[in-house]
Amino acid sequence: MPKTTDLLDTTLTAAKQDPQFVTPDGVPLRRLTHGVSVRDLPTHVDDRGSLMELFDPRWEWHPEPLVFAYCFTLRPGTVKGWNLHKEHEDRYVLLQGEMELVLYDPRPDSPTTGEVCRIPLTPYRRCIVNIPRNVWHADHNIGASDVLAVNFPTMAYDHARPDKYRLPIDTDLIPHRFPEGVRGG
Repeated sequence: MPKTTDLLDTTLTAAKQDPQFVTPDGVPLRRLTHGVSVRDLPTHVDDRGSLMELFDPRWEWHPEPLVFAYCFTLRPGTVKGWNLHKEHEDRYVLLQGEMELVLYDPRPDSPTTGEVCRIPLTPYRRCIVNIPRNVWHADHNIGASDVLAVNFPTMAYDHARPDKYRLPIDTDLIPHRFPEGVRGG
């Protein structure tokens, strides 16, 4: 039987140390896909309940006006995606559950071309996040309950000609793999 120090050295040699993910102030260090912006949405709580503002044009967070809104749900262990929009941006706010928004940037003139960006959306730090035009994205429920989210896309849905393009979640065209057993579509 090897000495304990041998086991420690052997396992540490095979291990990879985590990189820094946040600053000492708790600010995430992830590189966002070019054109993505995230705005925190504080939740105000008192003895009656809570309130969270979803969107206010006075924030000047996004240059395009609010023109359309809808809610969507996502069951645990499920992925919706890969989707891409050529003509509009999505703007998500998570209301319930835990979701990872996974982005892949194929835009040739973008400084983040070829990069995958993963943004956790949770009730622990509420935010609104935009998904730029021509960026592939997938919504992955990483929690144990249904996700409930609202989207404020930059244009109303066109039922006759939807601005939605799809790839399967296991495509080899995007360098990201979802965990085994995840349902997608």
